[in-house]
Parts: sequence; structure tokens; C-alpha cells
Amino acid sequence: MRILKTISILVKALIIPGIFILTSPSCKKAGGGGPGSTDTVGRPPVTTPPVFNINSIEDEYADVAALSDYANWGPYNVHDPSIKKINGEYYCYSTDVAFGATPPAGIQVRKSADLVQWSFVGWAFNGVPSVASQYISSGGGTANNALWAPYIIQVGSELRLYYSISSATCKLSAIALATATNPEGPWTQKGIVLGSACNLAMTNAIDPTVVITPGGQHWMYYGSAYDGIYIVQLDPATGLTLHPGDVGKRIANRGFTNGQYNGNIEGAEIIYHPQLKKYFLFIAYDWLETKYNVRVARGDNPDGPFYDYNGTDVNTNIDHIPMIIAPYQFSGHGGWQGTAHCTVFDDGAGHYFIAHQGRPGVDFYYMDLHVRKLFWTPDGWPVASPERYAWEGDSTVTAAVLTGDWEQIDLGYQVVPGYQAEQVSPDLQVAVTLSVAADGTFNGSSSNKWSYTAPWLTLSWNGGRTDQLFVQPGRDWENKKSTIIFTGLNNTGMAVWGKKK
Repeated sequence: MRILKTISILVKALIIPGIFILTSPSCKKAGGGGPGSTDTVGRPPVTTPPVFNINSIEDEYADVAALSDYANWGPYNVHDPSIKKINGEYYCYSTDVAFGATPPAGIQVRKSADLVQWSFVGWAFNGVPSVASQYISSGGGTANNALWAPYIIQVGSELRLYYSISSATCKLSAIALATATNPEGPWTQKGIVLGSACNLAMTNAIDPTVVITPGGQHWMYYGSAYDGIYIVQLDPATGLTLHPGDVGKRIANRGFTNGQYNGNIEGAEIIYHPQLKKYFLFIAYDWLETKYNVRVARGDNPDGPFYDYNGTDVNTNIDHIPMIIAPYQFSGHGGWQGTAHCTVFDDGAGHYFIAHQGRPGVDFYYMDLHVRKLFWTPDGWPVASPERYAWEGDSTVTAAVLTGDWEQIDLGYQVVPGYQAEQVSPDLQVAVTLSVAADGTFNGSSSNKWSYTAPWLTLSWNGGRTDQLFVQPGRDWENKKSTIIFTGLNNTGMAVWGKKK
């Protein structure tokens, strides 16, 4: 569940081809803004941008956090991103939130040609659309002065932007739809897709994601806490529910301890993989500032059932694996937490990516956009790169390059039932040293054997554990240099990450 504190301030907007550049602040989201500031906004002067240097991307960004520096937000202040490649560029739409400032309401918009250098475009809407606020007021509540968790999808020449509106009233939320023909707008409001309330036996109506089947059906997945992840069928022609008033059915849930959720379940993402002919459902577990992590399930049909690594229906009341992204810490770095509510997309050439917020351990109110390559195991499970994308290609490495010392992270997990008050620790998964020897052993034990058939490295541990790891060149973001990375699953379904020292 999310809690929002709002400050209503008069907003003035300058319209720039359908994107609104706000000139005064209007909202604040708990869990997003850090030590509050009362910035006033003045548009920065137009200057010639310097040549981009990847090392200019920092974990913390206090020097450009003020609203007057919105043009420099780039990969910063990104929460709940939705990314798609549109007209040759990647567009990112995200929640109204910022570090140490009260950002305008209206969905933040960014774009990039290469998934590394991002430019801030503006806001999709000028404040909270009236159709959204009126829905909340009609239910007896007051709409939050912020929009959450947008989702973008293209249907023919039409772009459909779904977004969430909520309130402090129990489960009084809604998902609305706006359309455009240009990713930078202008946007036309099409109405409320569906809503929730405490007297309805359903999940909270936020966090939408949509898949279009090969046969042309449209399905929306949504929900946060209360009753898991739901699915509802949409009308392909309108983008609204196929059957008015339908809220769908539950398709995913998680475990309980003494009658309490083991933590939040929300932020679903869905894709269809045409080569594997399967639907992949990605879900966020736990509190968004700390233990936030990504689980994944797969199924043959869009409306389920979806199964976890152990072949269990994810609509059963247990916690499901694999967990493919979680809070982590490589050596010499404070670590990253809050690493979930992902977006999954492809480049149109067979490469998949997964992106999410990352909060640096030194101050978890910062929110950075993390974009990672996504790989697929031989048995059809997605695994994420341990490091952010940095233009690396698809080249493989030789076995000789593997020898030496690595940093290895096992993405383990400890259940802490509850939400913000209980999940105060990020449960960082910390790197340990992995030493790979030229004689085919590792970690100094003749009982530990490794083998390599590019790009797959197999670690066979004494005791029966086996890691199957995808290897390729990557970037060591913690030390700002090139390296070799690996990612994969072991035979119990636990994700394993590594990078060469």
C-alpha cells in the first residue's frame, strides 16, 4: 500500500507540443521526496549541451534535484517507469515524484536514443485530469495531487497511456486512459478504465500493464496489496474494459505469516515472447523504499494460470520464485535498494531490457533509472544483468578470460511480513569473492568444477549446487570501467550475479 501526502499549490503551465513544462510545484509523494524543499521554478537558460560522458551519471543528484533544474533530471527522479520504443526512440513515462522537491502532477516523460543518455521532455498532462479527480470525489474522497504508475502501449497509430489516481480513502483508486498519436502529446482523455473501493472484493486499482495477444486480444493486469494481481479483458477498439463494470479476476498472490501479507505485491508487468510462445508476468514484492524486488512467472495463456520456477500456480498463497532483481551491494559501494516495479521491453531486433528504479543505500530518497539487459536461460526463464546497460553488444568471451577473481552475489531473501513500518531494512544481498582457476576448479576446492561453452558458464559446487550463468562483456558501474559480467539461475531457482574484478 502506498501513502501519499499532498500539498495543493497553484500550477501554471507552458504548453510545448502537447507536453507541459510546469513553472511551479504541485505535489509530493511519500516514499519519493526526501528532505523537503520549497523550490521555486524558473526555466533554465538555453545552453549548448556538453558532449555526453557516461561517467557524469551519478548515484546522487542533489546538484540538479531542484525543480528549476528539471531539464537536467534525465535518468533521475524515475519511479514506476514504463518504456517503449516509439518512432525510433525510447520513451519513458513515470510517477509524479522527486527527491527533495514537490514535483508537478501530470506524468513525467523522458526519451533516449540509446537507453543510456536520457533527456527530460516534460509532463504529459497539466495537473491531475478532471476525469480522474472527479472519479475520486464521486466516491467521497479527495484525489491525490499526483499520478502514479503509468503504462504506455501502441495500438496501430494510436498511443495509449494508462495511469493511476488514488486517494487517502481506503482503496479508493482508479486507472484511467489517455490517447495520442505522438509520444509527446497532446493527449486526449478517454475515461476511467476501472476503479476500486473498500466495499469491493478486489485489489487496489493501480499499476496497470497491458498485453496484446497474437490473436488480437487485449488484457490488462493491475493491483497493489489487498488481494493480489488481477486481470481484466479490454476492448481492443477503445482500450477500456470489454465488459463495462468488469474488474476481472485474481491471477497472482503471495504468502502470509500469521494472517499478514509477507509484504506488498504490486507493480505487475506483462510481455509475450513470440519465440518462446509464452507470457511472462513480472511482479514487485515488498516495500518500495527498501526490500522491493522483482519476481517472474510464465504461462501459456494470457489469462493464466501462471507458474513459478517450481511449477506452482502463482495464484496460491505462498511467495514465488525466481526473484531476478533484488537489493544488492557490490564491494566499495553503498548498494542499491528499492529495485522493483519494472518495465520490460525490446528494441525490435531481438534484444530485451528490464528497467526499474534504484535507490542508493547512502540515501534511499534518490530514485535513479536502471536499465539492464535481459537474457533467457536455455529452459526459458528471464535473467537480468547485474549491471546497468552501457551500450555493450552481444560479443562472447573466451574461457581464458574467466580465470581470476570475481564478485559474486546470490540473490537470497528473508521474509519480513508487513509494509513500510516493518520493512525498514533493504536486505541487501552482498558480494563475496569467487576465484576461478585455470585448472577447471574454483574457490580453491578440487570438488568445485567449472565448464564453459560460450556464452554459458556452469559452476558445479561440492554439495550439489549448480549455477548456469550467461557471460558477456559489461560495465562495472561501481568502479566506472569495463568488465565481464554473468547472470543466471542455480538449480534451486535462485538468481546468481557476478562481475570480474
